[in-house]
Amino acid sequence: MEHLKKLTILHSNDMHGDFIEKTIDNKEVGGISMLSGYISKVRQEVPNTLYVIAGDMFRGSIIDSEYRGISTIEIVNMLAPDVVTLGNHELDYGLSHLLFVEKCSNFPIINANMYITTNHKRLFDSHIILNVDGMNILFIGILTEEVIATTKQDKLIGAIVDIEEAAIEVGKICNSYKSVDIDFTVLLTHIGIEKDKELAASLDPRWGVDIIIGAHSHTFMDEALEVNGIPIAQAGEGTSQVGRFDININTFDNSIESYTWNLVPIDEDTSEKDMQLEKIVNTYKDETDKKYSRVITRFMDAYTHPQRNTETELGKLFADAIKDALGVDLVFLGSGSIRAKTLGPIVLYQDLMQIFPFDGELSRIYVTGAQIKRMVRHILRDESFNDTTEFYQFSRGFRIEYDRDNKDVISVSLKGVEVKDDNQYTLALQEFHLKNIEEFLDVKLDEVSSYKRPKVLSTSGTDLLEEYLSNHEKIRVTEEKRLVFV
Repeated sequence: MEHLKKLTILHSNDMHGDFIEKTIDNKEVGGISMLSGYISKVRQEVPNTLYVIAGDMFRGSIIDSEYRGISTIEIVNMLAPDVVTLGNHELDYGLSHLLFVEKCSNFPIINANMYITTNHKRLFDSHIILNVDGMNILFIGILTEEVIATTKQDKLIGAIVDIEEAAIEVGKICNSYKSVDIDFTVLLTHIGIEKDKELAASLDPRWGVDIIIGAHSHTFMDEALEVNGIPIAQAGEGTSQVGRFDININTFDNSIESYTWNLVPIDEDTSEKDMQLEKIVNTYKDETDKKYSRVITRFMDAYTHPQRNTETELGKLFADAIKDALGVDLVFLGSGSIRAKTLGPIVLYQDLMQIFPFDGELSRIYVTGAQIKRMVRHILRDESFNDTTEFYQFSRGFRIEYDRDNKDVISVSLKGVEVKDDNQYTLALQEFHLKNIEEFLDVKLDEVSSYKRPKVLSTSGTDLLEEYLSNHEKIRVTEEKRLVFV
């Protein structure tokens, strides 16, 4: 039928500088050059193919960190995405740097959320309309509320964070282009799968949103979800897979006639390497290898960090190292600071830089036992167990007993002694978590500054860990439980 047209959308998210292929079961898997090979093959074989990225190109690899995202932009330029939306980690090197990096990109970057607070002028284009085979395809970019946490120190930056507000903003954009015959509308979001479902449920069908391509929660899916008649898909993380929508669009009434969605593995069976891109990546790799390929320590075993919202071996190891180095009573270490699932037994400097890339300050604050208990209850609220909030790794000697059935803290102790409400304790927090202490830990900054002001004890968490690990060999993670469910 003349009014039916085909559209294929390939999509990645949360790539986090995952440029180098891995060998798994004697097979090469992932890597940016094989991903490029697959995208190029589909573009050549399948008419009306678009490739999009739903944020978080930055962070997670030494190549990205060393060049502060400029290397990532050069590499992603070679993929030639048709449109990209921002993720929260695109702001890790600062807004001014992001605006500079945007000028290095050969692809459009969209975001409807961020604006200058003084005049409400958007920092980026909120949307783009691409014409494909006579079809007008509208893309709108929506970013996670975590951008507020990342840029809280910059009072000139604002963002829409509430899902209801985001839905209204989507409606405004959709309604503004009724003079253009929009055949298909895509939301490129970076808010996590649960928020995607909330957003889809909030959208007025008359606005014409057809699909949501999401990110941020690193969700691997066997099939697309549907909420309010809107398919939602996400492609996990990294470059070892790519999402693929094959859609039949009814251009008569601007709707989906039918679609399929698959998570396509990127490996030597599905893809040939883009050797030109491989050469560029290897140039960066050779430079970083010279600087970072040195052994700093050996563990007794390989230690893991399989998921954020649970106590982990690496979480305990890093929290203990910070506690010992700073001499505080306890450490709350952000689980999201640890960016890989395993480390060791031989640890190279580049391994540490990749797994702990957030090189912010570490500060000491004074807190009461009552405040600690309030923090613990906030950390362990229901949202923490579906991985939608900040979670923490706790240092040696700190023990929480928690009744999940009744959602109640039974006891909080330090070195075997119950934490007393009126006692003072020293707590080390990372810069990001201190600046967002009210949102993340339910304690106001002026509360923990009333006895003594926070003091920076280390200007670099990565330097601290490197120094500690370099001076300790054959480190064994204690089996001591810090978070006990009863």
